[in-house]
Parts: sequence; C-alpha cells; structure tokens
Amino acid sequence: MKAADEGRGIAFRAFVPNAITALALCFGLTGIRFGFAGEWELAMGAIVLAGVLDGFDGRVARLLRAQSKFGAELDSLSDNIAFGTAPALIVFIWSLQHAPKFGWTVSLALAVCCALRLARYNSRIDAEEQPHKTAGFNTGVPAPAGAGLAFVPIYLWLITGDDLFRQWQLVMPWTLFIAALMISSLPTFSWTVFRIRKSWRLFALAGVALLGTALINEPWITLLAVSALYLALIPVALASYARVKRRRATAGERASAAATAT
Repeated sequence: MKAADEGRGIAFRAFVPNAITALALCFGLTGIRFGFAGEWELAMGAIVLAGVLDGFDGRVARLLRAQSKFGAELDSLSDNIAFGTAPALIVFIWSLQHAPKFGWTVSLALAVCCALRLARYNSRIDAEEQPHKTAGFNTGVPAPAGAGLAFVPIYLWLITGDDLFRQWQLVMPWTLFIAALMISSLPTFSWTVFRIRKSWRLFALAGVALLGTALINEPWITLLAVSALYLALIPVALASYARVKRRRATAGERASAAATAT
C-alpha cells in the first residue's frame, strides 16, 4: 500500500502552497537583480509581490489542508531571502555603499536580524516569556513588514526625487532601527486579532479595493502611508497587549483563589 501511494506522487493540493512560496522566493531574488541594475522601482515592486505571495501561501495551505514540515521550512527560507537578504542588498546598493565605514555592517545587521527573528518564531524559544502569539499578537515586527519599513527612505526618494533621503547618514540609523524592531520583544498586531463584523464586510471589501487601486496608481505614496500607519499602530498594540496581560493576570488570580477556597 505504501509503495502504491508513493507511486502516485504528490497531491496537487500539497503542491500549490509550496509553489506560491517558491514564486515568492523568485520575486525576492529578482528584486536583488533589479537592485544591481539600478532599477529601483522594479526592485521595490518585486519585493512587494513577494510579500503579497507570502501572505497567501500559508492561508492556501490551511484552506487546502496541505500544511507540512517541508512547507514550513521552505516558507522560512524564502522569507529570509526575500525579506532579509534582498532588502539588505538593495539598501546597501542604493545608499549604504557610500558610507565611509560600517555601511556593509549595517546591511548585514538587517539581514541577520531578519534571520534571528525567523529562527525565534520557528523555534518558539520565548513561548513562555513572550506569550504574544496566544493573545493574537506577534513578537517584534514580522519579516515582510520589516522589509517594507526598511524601504521607507526609498519610497520618500521615489516620491520627491530629493537625494536627501538617499544620504547614508539618514539611511543607516533608520536601517538599524528597523533591524532592532524585528528582533525586539514588542507586541505587534497580528492578522488574527482582527475580526470583521458582518455589517462591516462590504466596507472592508471596498477598502481593500481602494487600497489595490491606490497601489496601482500611486504605489510609493500608498506604501509610505501603510508604513506610517503600521508604525503608528505599534504603541496601540503595546497598550492593547498590556490590557490583555492585566485581564489574564486577574483571571489567574481568581482561578487561584477559587482553587484555594475549594
């Protein structure tokens, strides 16, 4: 029976999410190629497309019930290249190569911090100390969001054409800041937090359509606005997680008191 199953090959439903992940990896690598060619808009577009595909592969796997250890490992490797290595190289070629010292070191910091963030997520070494996931939060800034935030100076440069935003004196501290956010223990909102009420579903769909239209017509302004909104939501996530911790602590005290009373 086992030999017969092996002879049939892999099921198509198991192939689809892994193919999406591989395609995201290809877009990430293509972003590096465009960066070496100095085609910055295409480089940004390739990384954005990698991010879009990364947002779908896991959901497609769950929808098709095709989750696997192989898929999880492939997704992590793809994320590391598309949202760690590729942005680090693009930022270096675009600006940090002109720094007299430490330009390459800062680019490496972005790539390494992305790898560390993914390793922490995969190993869940902080599951007890940082139980953000169970409360619907991420620990630190996720890799795709970190890549998008690292490109903020490039968005500003593409929008304004002002070489001020390309100066390494500005790009270097910003890159270090984003690298630190990725490996931080700050709680950030996860998609699992958001629940759309039935009465708001049409408005949500309209909002997604408007966002897609904005990305097509004014991609850099839209990505800059999304990045600013994401950063603005970090303090909100901190306050929200603090409330969750207080509620959990209160519930734990009540449970302990009830157990003691019985």
